[in-house]
Amino acid sequence: MRQLKTGEFFGDTDQVLRLDGLILTDTVYTHPYVDWHYHEHAYFTFILQGAVLEGNQKGLVYCSPGTLLYHHHQEPHYNQKPDGFTRGFHIEIEEKWFQRFDLRSMEGSLKIDHTQSKLIFYRLFSELKLNDHDSSLSIDDLLLRILAGDLPKIGWVPRLKEILHEERLLSLDQLSQELGLHPVHISRMSAKYLGCTLGEYLRKIKVEQALALLPDTRLSLTRIAIHCGFADQSHFIRCFKSVVGTTPSVYRKLLIS
Repeated sequence: MRQLKTGEFFGDTDQVLRLDGLILTDTVYTHPYVDWHYHEHAYFTFILQGAVLEGNQKGLVYCSPGTLLYHHHQEPHYNQKPDGFTRGFHIEIEEKWFQRFDLRSMEGSLKIDHTQSKLIFYRLFSELKLNDHDSSLSIDDLLLRILAGDLPKIGWVPRLKEILHEERLLSLDQLSQELGLHPVHISRMSAKYLGCTLGEYLRKIKVEQALALLPDTRLSLTRIAIHCGFADQSHFIRCFKSVVGTTPSVYRKLLIS
């Protein structure tokens, strides 16, 4: 089984940024099939465009735009790429980076279905493209929010997230009935465990959905706004900017550059 060395990925690498213990790459997937292999260091894969099927010891995962995967170092896996253009953003993490922040690498192969983490990865991709004097600090900060920012889980939070992702219009009273909890308790604890208000979390879900669609230039911003549940394009732009820090049109240019 082949081991890929630091900064090595199958495909055509468009950009590489090497920092202290981190390697960021923007890669176009060119191989229809990549046999079982593993990497020298732990790393994240974030699919920006297209799709890929990844197989690991747990099974086969279909990865569409916005899919975030994590692999512990030396975790074996393989890839199948359907026809069409596929692009991935990778962050490889050397052991010295974990040691610098007194962290341990997560074990195994994980698909991370966490809205805030995915939104952070879009911001990390922005930092790769910006690549200025302050990018190193920003990248460390953003990555730490994912790897060290999780609070202990409580039992009803996953169900709350499921309800919010179902795109139903719910009041706090309805959430209370669904979860069997007092509205005050939901409000107080969800702010702690989601890191924002319930309304803000719903907007982040919509922005996450929009980001996955932006590379498809056949879709107008108005069409994306309506599809993702925004009131209109103006509402879409305001919410997008508040979450991502820039407008949808500017970020679209970044994604398709």
